Formats: sequence, C-alpha cells, structure tokens
Amino acid sequence: MKSGFARSRLTSLFSLVALTLGLAVPLAAPAQSAGKSVVTSERVRAELMAHAPDGIGPGKQVWVGLQLAHQPEWHTYWKNSGDSGLPTQLQWTLPAGVTAGDIAWPTPKKIPIGPLANYGYEGTVLLPVPLTISADYKPSVLSKDLEVKLKGSWLVCKKECIPEEGDFTLKIPATSTTALNGPAFDASFAAQPTPVTGASTVKVDGNAIRVSVAGLPATARGKTLEFFPEPAEVIETSAQWTQAWQGDVWTAQVPLSPQRSQSPDVFALVVAQGAQSWRAEAKVDGGWPAVAAAAGLSPALEAALRGNAQTAAAAPAGPSLSLVAALIGAILGGMILNLMPCVFPILAIKVVGFTRHADDQRGHRIAGLAYSAGVVLSFIALGAAMLALRAAGEQLGWGFQLQSPAVVAALAALFTLIGLNLAGVFDFGSFVPSSVSSMEAKHPVANSFLSGVLAVAIASPCTAPFMGASLGLAIGLPAWEALLVFAALGIGMALPYLAASWVPAVARLLPRPGAWMETFRRFMAFPMFATVVWLVWVLGQQSGIDGAGALLVLLVAMSMVIWAFTLRGRSRSVAATIAVASLAFVAWAAGPYVTRAQAPATSTQASGPWQPWEQSRVDQLVAAGEPVFVDFTAAWCVTCQYNKKTTLANPDVLADFTAKKVVMLRADWTRRDPAITAALQQLGRNGVPVYVFYRQGRPPVVLSEVLGVDEVRSAIAQL
Repeated sequence: MKSGFARSRLTSLFSLVALTLGLAVPLAAPAQSAGKSVVTSERVRAELMAHAPDGIGPGKQVWVGLQLAHQPEWHTYWKNSGDSGLPTQLQWTLPAGVTAGDIAWPTPKKIPIGPLANYGYEGTVLLPVPLTISADYKPSVLSKDLEVKLKGSWLVCKKECIPEEGDFTLKIPATSTTALNGPAFDASFAAQPTPVTGASTVKVDGNAIRVSVAGLPATARGKTLEFFPEPAEVIETSAQWTQAWQGDVWTAQVPLSPQRSQSPDVFALVVAQGAQSWRAEAKVDGGWPAVAAAAGLSPALEAALRGNAQTAAAAPAGPSLSLVAALIGAILGGMILNLMPCVFPILAIKVVGFTRHADDQRGHRIAGLAYSAGVVLSFIALGAAMLALRAAGEQLGWGFQLQSPAVVAALAALFTLIGLNLAGVFDFGSFVPSSVSSMEAKHPVANSFLSGVLAVAIASPCTAPFMGASLGLAIGLPAWEALLVFAALGIGMALPYLAASWVPAVARLLPRPGAWMETFRRFMAFPMFATVVWLVWVLGQQSGIDGAGALLVLLVAMSMVIWAFTLRGRSRSVAATIAVASLAFVAWAAGPYVTRAQAPATSTQASGPWQPWEQSRVDQLVAAGEPVFVDFTAAWCVTCQYNKKTTLANPDVLADFTAKKVVMLRADWTRRDPAITAALQQLGRNGVPVYVFYRQGRPPVVLSEVLGVDEVRSAIAQL
C-alpha cells in the first residue's frame, strides 16, 4: 500500500512546475501598452486609454483619453475651473500623419469650496481626444501598432490642492482589439453636452450678461438649470444670478466678474438638468466693460501648492494599532479560509498525507511544518508580486493571477493531471528519470511544502471574513508591514494543520493505514475533476465559449498523451508519437482561443434585475437620491458564486430590493478591470466578494463576505 502513495509523491513536484509556469504567464505577458499607461498617486489613478473599434488606418475613427479616478472628496477641474483651480492639460507626441484634436469635455459639476464655486469632476472621469489619421501616416516597419505618448498634468484638490503629472505611453493595436475600452468612452460621450438646435443670444448689459437659449427639449422646460460658461474669468461664478423661462426659451442674467480678464466675441456655455446637458454658443452683442489684468498663477500660490504636495507625500503611515488590527484580521481570515469552498479540492491531498503519517509522529510534525512553510512563503510571494506590480502602475487586487486566461488554463491542466494520477491512470514515476524519482523519495518533506504552495494557489481567489479589510489596509501600508499582513494570512491558514500535526491526541484520532486508502485515493480524483469543470467555466467567462471549447480540446489531447505513455511495447512509441504531434497541433490551433481575453458577458448585459456597474452610473443614481446596491463579483470566486445563487437569488431579498426601489448593479471583476479595482480600494477592500449599499448623504455600508439573507434584509430595511 505504501507504493501507492510513493507513486503520488511526485504530484507536488509536478504541481510546482506547472504552477510556476502558469504564474509566470501573466507576469511576463505584455500589458495593453508597451510602456507605462497608468500613473497612481494617493489621490488620483490616471490611465491613458484608447478606443479604436475599426482598427488603425487613414480615415478611421480613433479615440484616446486620460481617465482620472479620484479618491473620495478629491476632484480635478473642467476647461473653465471656476473661481480657483486649473484645467487638466494634455500634451501629445504622435507619429507623422496623426494629429490630436481638443478634449471633448464631459459636463462638469459645480463644486463649492467655502465662498467659492468651482467646476470639475469627482469619482471617475474620462477626457477623450479624437485622433485624425491622414493619408500621410506610415506605420513602422517593425510594428503596425500606433504608439501614442502623453504628458498630462492636473491639479487635484480637496481642502488642499496638489499639482500632479505623468508621462504615459500606449501602443494601440492595428487590429480592432481596443473595443474593451468602449464602455468607458461611451459613458464619457454620453456625459458630454448635446448641441442645441435653436438660436441663442448673449448680450452685455452693463456689469452683467443676458443669455437666452432656444431649442432645449421639452423635458427641460420649466425646470431650474445649472449654468457653466466655457470662457474662464468672465462671470462672477459664486454670485447670485437669475434665470427664467419665456415659453420655450431659457433666459438668465449673470453678473460679470470684477476681475474679468477677457472679452470673447463668441460666448459658449453649457446648461444641465440632472444627467442631461446641452451646449450653446452665440456671438456677443454689446460692448464689454474694461477688463482687469490677467491674474495668472502667482509665484506665492505656486509655492504653496508645491508645499502641499511635499506635505502630502511626507504624510506618515497609519498608526501601529491599524497594523495590529490588520494582523489579527489576517490570522482569523486565514483560519476561516480553510472552510471556504475553493479550498476543498486541496483537502483531499492533505487528508491522504495526514493519514500516511498517522503512525509516524515525527514525520507528522515535520510534514506539518513543511506544509506551513509552503503556505506562508507562498502568501508572501504572492503579496510581494502584487505590491511590485502595483508600484509599477498595474491596478491589481487579491486573486489577480486568475484574471489571466493563461493561468486558468494552466491550473485546469494541472488539476486534470492530478485527477488522472489519483485515479490510477498513470504513475508520475514513469515520466521522469529514475534519478529524479529516487531524489524525491529521499526528500518526502518537499511534498508537504509544495502541497502548501498548491493550497495557496487554489485558495487565493477566495476572500474570507476578516480577510478583506486586512488586505485592503495592507495595500496602503509600507511594503514590509504589508508583507507582514500577507504572512499572517498564511499563518492563519496553516495553523489548523500545524496544530493537528503537533498535538498527539489529534494524530491518534486519524484512521490507521489500510486497503481503504487506495479506494479513498481514487475517489479523491473526482474533486479534482470538479475543479477542472469550474476552471473551464471560468475561462468561458473570460475568453468566451470558443475559449472554453479550445481548453477542453487541449485537455483531451493532453490526456491522450498521458494514456499513450502508459502503453507497453511497440504500440507505445507509435501512440506516443501520434499523441504528442496531435497535442502540438491542437496547442498551435486552439492556444490563441484559450489565451484570448474578451469582455465578460455580465459586464455588458443586464441579467434579470441586475444592471452592469459603472462608477459614473453609481454617482448619478446616488446624486438623484436613489439607493444603490453593488455586487463586486468574479467568475473565479467560488464564494461569490455561492452567494449569488443563494442569498442574492432569494425571493424575499429580491422582493425587499423591489419594495425599496434599490438599483442593483453588478461589477464583474473576472477579467482585470482598473475601474473596479479603484472602486474596491476606495471601499478599503482588495478582493471579491464585496457587497455595498450606497445612499445619498450617507457613507457606503459594506456587508460581510459570506452573505446571509437576514443581513441583507436588515440592511435594506434601514434604507
């Protein structure tokens, strides 16, 4: 019977190789840009984005834009910043034959700062710019992609103001593969004002201007409108002004600024009502009063702004109590992680290993220590990789590796091999040199260590109670403190196994080795195959039905190679040659479908009462006084899927949502989505699931990761 377990010793060695190759794929794969497309500060996450649904070529529609995701209470400015502030500036470096137009500014909001009134943006805003590609454009000989470089600068303010800037580089593929940014650009286009169809007039009347706008839609008539003048330093932004409707014509009288610095011949303005806005412009009638000298940005103000930036950069980290709380939460979360559904497959390997050492207390303890070391070091390694990538500009969160289709496919292959091995289809020893097999037999403790590595690979997509807040806090801590939190998470996960291996009473409770172990070992193949089914489904959410089908074909071809090498005699050579050739052909033909990423269906289509999430949509609904519930989820998160099929599908919960008129939004994080990552970070979270209620005038209410019906209904009742 020992030989059966000896044959499975190389399982962990093979797992480590496959896991290492799988984790290397997303780390080595190029991002959307060849250079740096994201710049992150403590206040703003800035990303250069592109939208070219028809590809690159003369006469084709190409858009680029800078997306600014603000931390809560911070804002940047519109083209006319109002009483203070500075508009965002974009300086482009483009190939010959490509020219950039002006920013297509979305409609701003009025932001009062004490007695002042500014115009700007909070939350997430995309500033799109059209690119004109002429017939003179010649792509590079080495690459057909269009390389865009941007130097952006923006002033971000809360109570203090801090100037920020960034250099961005983005390569736009020549083929139409950048449509993934389409929703962000569509939302920005929808937030831009619509030109009015009627005639408008602007007349100077002493120290005021009289504005009349015709052609506004009937839905706006009779309602109070917001007024945003495009020329800066012309009107008294914070002064009281009057407006009225004369039939279907909107009129306003707005006082001029005593510090007016310009006298435009054409006056453009934007009026808004709720989420709708309209733009009008008219030739100015009448003579302007004398203007004041241009104010500009004084050296004293500029020095103050730079001082604010240095003060903010030198802000101390959170208090030590926060670190202690994060460490305690991480240990508790790691312990609970053992009970999460995503960890169940690895329990099969651990049960077999513990039973094997039932009569060997010393071996039992060594195995427990080795397993714990594998878990803790793997958590530290994952945490270090995530922190390093975030420092390089990537917007990542917990479970980031499973946002890569290549990693999902590698794990599916790994678990197929483990399942076939446990089922007795093949022996790992027959595929490796005898020297490797004997070396492995001399170092059985390595199996326990590598099983800890495998456990972390499977458990990492899950977020247990206490774990979410600790990980969210860890991202804002200095690197060494953040790594302590990840280490504490590993200690918590390994603690039950470590205690069991060192407490003799627990060891005596384990069943004695016997013939039943071979049957149990073969039975444990089925949880592995169930995990493969789940991973194929996850890949289907990322790469579509063609990607899932291609992965199944690859797994069948791989299984055929395994079968061929189990044969004996001449048939083995013939069958193995055919099988390997078939696997190579299938990998060549089906590989691109497996690794190809597309927008998940749940991100673009509503499902029942659920609507797709966008940060701008949340902001609009909350501003209109509507309660909002957001489900931050991912296909690879087993806890998310369990909550979705149980609590969030409960008829009583859905009835309460309807009764309270709660708008239900679903944010799908199956693929990497920087906007969702930024929203999670604002909530103090770094992984899914996250469930949150938003309501006007109140802070967001975040529910627990393992969601219960009573908890959700209680939160709804308090709206």
